[in-house]
Amino acid sequence: MHRVLFPIFLALVATRVIGQGTSSAVTIEELQTRIAAVPKTHPRLIADAARFESLRASLGDSSSTRDVLAQAVIRHADLLADVPPITRDLEGRRLLGQSRRCVERMLNLSMAYQLTRESKYVQRGKQEMLAIAEFADWNPSHYLDVAEMTLGMAIGYDWMFDALDDASRQTIRQAIKDKGVALPLTTKHNKWVRATNNWGQVCHCGMTAGALAILEDEPELAANTVLQAIQNVPRSMKAFAPHGSYPEGPGYWAYGTSFNVMLLAVLDSVLESDFDLSQMAGFNETGQYMALMTGPSGETFNYADGGSSRKPQAALYWLARRYDRPDWLLGEAARVRESLSNFDSHDAGSGGNRLLPLALLWMGDDQALEEVDIRMPLHWQSESSTPIAVHRSSWTNPHSTFVGLKAGSPSAPHGQMDTGSFVLDADGVRWALDLGAEGYHGIESRGMNLWSAAQDSDRWTIFRQINAGHNTLVIDGKLQIAKGHAEIVDFSSEHDFPHSIADLSSVYKGQAGNVRRGLALLPSREVVIQDELDGLTPGSRVRWGMITPSGVESQTGATLQLTQHDRRLKLTIVEPRGATWSIVNTEQPRHEWDSPNPGTQMVAYEVEAPATGELRLVVVATPGSCDSPSSGRFTPVPLSDW
Repeated sequence: MHRVLFPIFLALVATRVIGQGTSSAVTIEELQTRIAAVPKTHPRLIADAARFESLRASLGDSSSTRDVLAQAVIRHADLLADVPPITRDLEGRRLLGQSRRCVERMLNLSMAYQLTRESKYVQRGKQEMLAIAEFADWNPSHYLDVAEMTLGMAIGYDWMFDALDDASRQTIRQAIKDKGVALPLTTKHNKWVRATNNWGQVCHCGMTAGALAILEDEPELAANTVLQAIQNVPRSMKAFAPHGSYPEGPGYWAYGTSFNVMLLAVLDSVLESDFDLSQMAGFNETGQYMALMTGPSGETFNYADGGSSRKPQAALYWLARRYDRPDWLLGEAARVRESLSNFDSHDAGSGGNRLLPLALLWMGDDQALEEVDIRMPLHWQSESSTPIAVHRSSWTNPHSTFVGLKAGSPSAPHGQMDTGSFVLDADGVRWALDLGAEGYHGIESRGMNLWSAAQDSDRWTIFRQINAGHNTLVIDGKLQIAKGHAEIVDFSSEHDFPHSIADLSSVYKGQAGNVRRGLALLPSREVVIQDELDGLTPGSRVRWGMITPSGVESQTGATLQLTQHDRRLKLTIVEPRGATWSIVNTEQPRHEWDSPNPGTQMVAYEVEAPATGELRLVVVATPGSCDSPSSGRFTPVPLSDW
């Protein structure tokens, strides 16, 4: 293969490169010196032989979460014995599903080997890696596929190195180099290098792990690969500023942050430094993000393209340990155990929660978490490019109320027309939900452009992507303005009236003058949702909607009683007087490309703008467990007086 030099890599020959947003500077010479000093022994990625020995010695309490996870990893590896190696089968333009199976299989097989020292896991791992090494390529046109495949191969090669034969080592090592690490430096497959989203985190992690796994054979390649990671991954890490939020939502936080953590763990373990990347603004707070985004129902505030379910995250154990914040692990042990209890033979090799075995290297004792002091706030706003605010009445009361409000722009990464949307939990269940993402492959296979944010994009013909499919306002049946951007203009964490107000005017430009939405959490654990609009064309129609998985127990004019199991939530239209509830079917697809949304419906009401062009819409949500509801006597005041 001939060598092609691209401008973005000319910096690799510079004598000094400063990572964007970091306080550290590193030179290529310094990296070459560090790499030359690395012991030529394996394992070295994330953990060395001494760390694995310590892990083995720490096991023995069958009731601990760590032991439960260790036994699950071994069982998982045993189940892989009869599962054939992955093949190069693409789904549309992606090999990503197979790459993720590679990561999952190699982490479980390699960890099982390190836990037991049994060679059967090496033999099965070798079979997998040699099969993957024979692929023509790892689909570099969609570079996430290469990154995850390289990571899986690097872990397998490094953690099983001492039990692999020389011929297998050579084949696997060559594949890691030629089909992974060398590509950004020698081919056109390098557009991701300066990515500002999760691609930068995932791809730099995979390439760095691959390069450091084979560093004794490819020291120059290792130095250049690490340098480009240190130089460029801060572009993606800027998303964490200033308070650890993530513009692509909790689902993509789990993806991007997990690989970001692995990148730092690999650098720390091999080069004894993360080159101040862990000091970037907001990264030291992002360990609380998942807890802040999770309601008492256990579901997340899943704005952007993501589902609301929450899986355990190995990265949280690393973050909690690094920043000494055990409260960030609130409920995590239970999530680990629940995910393992639901695991069966059909899950083995599927590529499911593929990074979970890494938690064994970072988790502590269960007992240390039993009486942890919760230092996370009840009321929080992100102050980020995608502004988010959340309010909750308690971290520990099972009847607590949780509400989240999203501002920002539909054109943000993985953005939807959900500006002004909210989710609501009370009495342990979710009442107001987000439908989540539409499946990518189903849309792309039709030739539709899912990834353009232009106002006339195919993306905005999909029900789950538009404001009609979210808990926000629709004016005259029109879309939000894709390039609009809403800010949270007022936020209070005061005990008596915590609230947030978002100015949505920009995303309704041309449909109204000023549009503001306020959410407040009352001492009674009730929630007020108040909208104020002016500049409306007289006679235009404004629809207020909330998607719910609940049944409607009763409906009387301005009052609606929702029910889930034995829980209830009352919705009261306080203003405008005379407005009445209606039910909108959200289960049935609007178009042939829309997915069904079983078990859901939208409760809504629509009002007409008067001659003044001004409207105020006020709804109070009252949980069934509320002892002293105020919905019948709540008197609205203007948002300017909140």
